[in-house]
Amino acid sequence: MTTPEDPGVFVQISRPEGPLEDDIWTKTQEGGTRTPAEGAGKRTLEEGPKQRRRLHPAWAVAAVAFLALVGAAGFRAAPGVLMVPLQQEFGWSTTVLSSAVSINLVLFGLTAPFAAALMERFGIRAVTAVALGLIGAGSALTVLVNQSWQILLTWGLLIGLGTGSMALVFAATIANTWFAKSRGLVIGILTAGSAAGQLVFLPFIAVLAQDPGWRQASLLIAAGALAVVPLVLKFLKNSPADVGALPYGAEEPPGAADGKTEADGITVAGQPAGAAEPRRNAAVRALQVLRSASRNRTFWALAAGFAICGATTNGLIGTHFIPSAHDHGMPETTAAGLLAVVGIFDILGTIASGWLTDRFNPRILLAVYYQFRGIGLLVLPLLLGSSVQPSMILFVVIYGLDWVATVPPTAAICRQVFGADGSVVFGWVFAAHQLGAAAAALAAGAIRDATGHYTYAWLGAAAMCTIAAVISATIRKDAGRRKSAAVAVASVD
Repeated sequence: MTTPEDPGVFVQISRPEGPLEDDIWTKTQEGGTRTPAEGAGKRTLEEGPKQRRRLHPAWAVAAVAFLALVGAAGFRAAPGVLMVPLQQEFGWSTTVLSSAVSINLVLFGLTAPFAAALMERFGIRAVTAVALGLIGAGSALTVLVNQSWQILLTWGLLIGLGTGSMALVFAATIANTWFAKSRGLVIGILTAGSAAGQLVFLPFIAVLAQDPGWRQASLLIAAGALAVVPLVLKFLKNSPADVGALPYGAEEPPGAADGKTEADGITVAGQPAGAAEPRRNAAVRALQVLRSASRNRTFWALAAGFAICGATTNGLIGTHFIPSAHDHGMPETTAAGLLAVVGIFDILGTIASGWLTDRFNPRILLAVYYQFRGIGLLVLPLLLGSSVQPSMILFVVIYGLDWVATVPPTAAICRQVFGADGSVVFGWVFAAHQLGAAAAALAAGAIRDATGHYTYAWLGAAAMCTIAAVISATIRKDAGRRKSAAVAVASVD
């Protein structure tokens, strides 16, 4: 006769479900994986029943990053709207104000690769919070300017450094650090954050610039940037290892069942673990990556195409569309509304581009995007007028869908060719984007002052888009694969 104390009784009973299972299967804080509790045998969770999974923390980080990009994007909508009020109050020329925008765009671009390295060195959260603080300070101090050199300091230096640290390389860093799959989609969504910022801020900036005035519009930009800082400090984690998780979509590496995790230096999906990156001088790392990448023809092809991308978006349309529409008799608020519509379709186009990048050849996507943009710029001089016609609405929709659709495929090629250095390489490619934007902003202002209109600027930009399309289409599919290993080795010298 078997007694209750006889262990055989328990052998005959199936393993109970519910609370007891939580006593048997426990979660380790370090690795974020479940392992057998003492006396429960050597089975792992993968061998047991499937558990309900909560939302991966990567998506929460992506949401906060999106809000940070929205907050940082306020100034991107400002120059085109505030240029005319500043000219009316201080009598500054279009060239002077375009110079301030150009300094901003140059620093915006040149800061990006160093910001990517700084994020690796000091963490994404710290760099993002400081960047938003610089944007807020520069926008707030703008209300005190009364000399042209002061607008160069606020619009150019302070806001340029801040926005450069919150550039599109920020989106690439978040995607590469937190996601092992759906990276193209995530980059598309985060890039759309800048467009969303334009959509949110632009109509209010345009209204405030007219009544009560441009100073209140500058304060709105400062408030938008600073409001996001608490969320960044609270919720924007530096890497999956900080929360005991793997990147979204990553498979658990060998050895995890023995207590080793990404924090112990195990790589996931061919990329080094976020916490395993040794702490190095950020400037040295950025320059080492540039030196190695510059030996690769793909780097120069991407940089040339992205320089033209910047020239035809931030440099021309973003800076001079509203003044050009004003030259044709269109009210500034109406022109600002059209740019806001560009922002709406920019969100849709960029997210769609991210989805397409995960599925199709990114080189072909780039060629198509640049060519469509060139066609739009070619016909723009014919569409501008004192009122909004259906043809202008069509231009706004197409240009909006194409605005920064180039970002996901460009970031994808950087990751494919340069591997673990992809984010920093993208930072240098983005620097070319902003140098092109700065040159176009300054050149278009000079053309306007010399000729009284922007027509030659639009036509020249259309020709450059065709060049970018050809360059992108001729990037070889296997370009850089043999050199990517050399880049990775050089980056850790």
